[in-house]
Amino acid sequence: MNLFLLTALLLFCFMCLVFLLALRLEDNSIVDIAYGLGFVLIGWSGSLVYGTGDARQLLLLALVSIWGLRLAGHIAARKRNEEGEDPRYQQWRESWGKTFVWRSFLQIYLLQGTVIYLVALPMLLVIRDPGGPLGWLDLFGVLIWLFGFAFEAIGDWQLLQFKGDTKNRGRIMRYGLWRFTRHPNYFGEATLWWGIFLIALGAPFGWLAIISPLLIDFLLLKVSGIPMLEERYVGNPEFERYQQRTSAFFPWFPKS
Repeated sequence: MNLFLLTALLLFCFMCLVFLLALRLEDNSIVDIAYGLGFVLIGWSGSLVYGTGDARQLLLLALVSIWGLRLAGHIAARKRNEEGEDPRYQQWRESWGKTFVWRSFLQIYLLQGTVIYLVALPMLLVIRDPGGPLGWLDLFGVLIWLFGFAFEAIGDWQLLQFKGDTKNRGRIMRYGLWRFTRHPNYFGEATLWWGIFLIALGAPFGWLAIISPLLIDFLLLKVSGIPMLEERYVGNPEFERYQQRTSAFFPWFPKS
């Protein structure tokens, strides 16, 4: 069994277990916690079986693990402050009716697992063959990753603090990094995966890893990121004013 097949099977089994747990809890939003953990699972599993301890392998494994564990921890902490299932999943639960169980497995868990696998491609390529020694491109990639990671983590922390204050219930976050972009966490995540791609370029066939940041950008900008989240605020006057003044994705000074 090769690296790509092993990690695919492990990820499939992991998503099946999360699906069964969600059925028991009647809460599909736990898949958001599992998202970051899926990367950590296949990264460490693949490295333990096929890794050589090369510097580039260890570097990417560390960066992806730090990102995945922080994201899972943040979502778990956020979920403790919320009641019940995330509204997105509640809507699907109601609209899918009797087909809810199998559609959940296919359209949430199997699809999420596929996304994880494709986005993790830079890490898997480096585990397969790390290439030569680390160089300037790797350093540049780490710096971009650090910038993106900090942007995402700070944005998430600021939003968590804002929502934790009962005085802000029903209000729109417009402070800190959220003053310059409506989605600093999305911008940070997209950025850090470009850094990981640059590091993966040092491996043979590393150029294939471009699938990862391009997929993340597409999902955040066109599918499950900004469009789905902002749809919930349609008709909200405060959000519409915020929308008119603040960049959707790339940080920029707010319009006067």
